[in-house]
Amino acid sequence: MNGKNGNTSDSRDVIVVGAGPTGLLLAGDLAAAGIPVTLVEKRRHEISNLSRAFVVHARTLEQLDARGLADELEAQGRPLDRINLFGRLSVRLDTLPSRFNHLLVIPQYEVEKVLERRAVEAGVRFRYETEVTAVEQGAEAGSGTVAVELRGPAGEPDRLTAAYVVGTDGHRSAVREAIGLPFPGKAVIRSVVLADVRLDEKPAEVLTANAVGDAFAFIAPFGDGYYRIIGWHRGRDVPDSTPLDLDEVREITRLALGRDYGMRDARWMSRFHSDERQAPAYRVGRVFLAGDAAHVHTPAGGQGMNTGLQDAANLGWKLAAVLGGHADPALLDTYEAERHPVGKAVLRSSGGIVRLAMAKHPWTLALRAALTTLVNHLPPARTRVIGQVTGLGYTYAAPRGAHRLVGTRVPDVTLTTGRLYESLRGGRFVLITPRATDQPYARGDREDRLAVACWTSDRRTTVLVRPDGYVAWAAEGADDATIEAALTAALGAVS
Repeated sequence: MNGKNGNTSDSRDVIVVGAGPTGLLLAGDLAAAGIPVTLVEKRRHEISNLSRAFVVHARTLEQLDARGLADELEAQGRPLDRINLFGRLSVRLDTLPSRFNHLLVIPQYEVEKVLERRAVEAGVRFRYETEVTAVEQGAEAGSGTVAVELRGPAGEPDRLTAAYVVGTDGHRSAVREAIGLPFPGKAVIRSVVLADVRLDEKPAEVLTANAVGDAFAFIAPFGDGYYRIIGWHRGRDVPDSTPLDLDEVREITRLALGRDYGMRDARWMSRFHSDERQAPAYRVGRVFLAGDAAHVHTPAGGQGMNTGLQDAANLGWKLAAVLGGHADPALLDTYEAERHPVGKAVLRSSGGIVRLAMAKHPWTLALRAALTTLVNHLPPARTRVIGQVTGLGYTYAAPRGAHRLVGTRVPDVTLTTGRLYESLRGGRFVLITPRATDQPYARGDREDRLAVACWTSDRRTTVLVRPDGYVAWAAEGADDATIEAALTAALGAVS
């Protein structure tokens, strides 16, 4: 892609706006599939330690495993096999049906580092200190393209065109505003305080969180001797611009946790407010939204970054299939159909956690006690809660008449060729059959996009797994012709 003068565009180009975790994963996936990608970022080229995310959940770790990145992060982070909520609810994670039967405590910037490295190695073109000023579609941009007006580091204008644009540029998304999508919702918690500090007393738990009366506090380690403190006091409702000192952070922490752990040497402090918002659509024409540009929620449950990464994992393989000429453009409509309901569910679950954590009135305290008892003593309720928080429990709607497995997540089963999520690497589909076959399903231009393996058990179901680890198609006792028809529908005819 070139500048505004004599601008040309590869008909397969994608512009991703926003170099946070969501944008980095998406751009890396597209580039690895051979799609030309430009990643536009308003900030300077630096990995900031000011991120709020500290938790990577099991489903996200599975997606990173499918890209060969999970083990590196596992070696850096600290696994946590239990979540404690409301002082009475202890949720065990070591029984999760996943290779990653825990959550990983690791700062967001460490996740960004490995995603950025992968994107660079895959050939993503980066444009830092560049902001979006307008987006044009249809007749304005030219047939089959979308144009993005930019302002560069020195204020110079520029223009890029591409087949598609994806806004992953956060809750103040310039892309979302440029295409005229509203962002309805409201501020749920105001004047949340953040501080990065040293502690004289090491907390007993990897993650420490509690709410008492009007105060809430959370402590997580960076791993470099500093800790992130997140605190909130119901009676302290002030603008984000109000100066913050360490004494205020200490006071909130003491109220919520009983002590301040001897916090000192703050290297950074700030305030922010937490919103619950969701765009009514994740696609307008040739423009998509993902991550915080599409939805924002409270930090409760640590689901924000994880949900954005799942958005990217869903959209990336679909764009690659369409732009590679292997799928009908109608496939792209399934991105919003699948991910918008998940975003809505995350708003409900994270909002519910924070409201229960800050319960004050007798009836809300009674409700919290009742729900805690329910989750503690009823396995189905506990499974549902864990599935929502970790991302393992979400499924996608299947077409009428489809096999019951279609749209469900496939765990990292052992196959005759090794682990499933190793076979998914490279953005491939995986066909799992009950028996070895002489039929060359992975042939022609399909060879690099499809892996074929057999169950190691006596299971009789034939399953086609999408690149994002969900079932695309399944059948009992399928013959070669039926399997070939399913592969043609999912991957296109062999050429």
